[in-house]
Amino acid sequence: MKSWEELRLREEALGGLCAGVVGTIIGFPLDLVKTRMQTGTTKQTTIFSVGQSIVKEEGIRALYKGLWPPLISLSILNTVTFAQYSMWREFYNANPGWDQRNFFAGISCAPVSGVVSTVENLVKTQMQLDNITTKQYRSSFSCVKTLIQSHGVGIIYTGHMINTVREATFLGSYFFVYEGLREGLVRSSAFANHVQVAIPIAGGLSGAFSWFLSFPLDCVRAGVQGQRLPPQLGARQVLVSLLRERGVWSLYSGASASIARAFLVSGSRFSAYEGALWMLRGGRNYERHHD
Repeated sequence: MKSWEELRLREEALGGLCAGVVGTIIGFPLDLVKTRMQTGTTKQTTIFSVGQSIVKEEGIRALYKGLWPPLISLSILNTVTFAQYSMWREFYNANPGWDQRNFFAGISCAPVSGVVSTVENLVKTQMQLDNITTKQYRSSFSCVKTLIQSHGVGIIYTGHMINTVREATFLGSYFFVYEGLREGLVRSSAFANHVQVAIPIAGGLSGAFSWFLSFPLDCVRAGVQGQRLPPQLGARQVLVSLLRERGVWSLYSGASASIARAFLVSGSRFSAYEGALWMLRGGRNYERHHD
């Protein structure tokens, strides 16, 4: 395995930072819609009707309520995840394209990424639901402060296990599909001279597929973290409750919003990541095949 200096992880981290900022700003309103649909706190049934209802009843600023914690945490998360992925990819000696080792490199990022994303998801979910319940949190920072003061530091890791499992499912398929599609598109005659077009297409499709695959886990995660805290139900109980009360399709409630968001966010995220690396060093150091 190469040294940290040879892997140039600082540049990978800066690329991940750019990916986190761009993706979060673009995708946050759709993430709010997804959360409302997942937790059954809206009577509307489509992306547009839920979004329209939020703007009409709560104001357009409500679409970005709770933005700062995910903007900060997702910037950190993507910085860590993309740097980790570069390291694990080299560790597994993975090739570009449809190499299963890219899948294992993605999964290997989950334990560390889950530490960051659990807190981000909890605060985001509590804030997104607070607008239609108690309205007790003035800001995301007051939400964190109130939760810790009331329940202790451990409360911010509510749902950590199910979230980490979700991260592993998502990240493994996310990077595997991206690498495969990117390589295939770049090598095709249609995109041979248009890498800047191939990247967002590959990124968008990988994000949409990975969210579809991991969505039931995210639905259970939202059910655990969206409870009044401290939670009364664990992940297994939330799953049983969803299946009993709303049926198996409840595990895909809000999926349309999530998949649409994933396509937009992931396409822009990989474009920002690879664009940053292109400016920093002229592109990825990953276009060769290993022996």
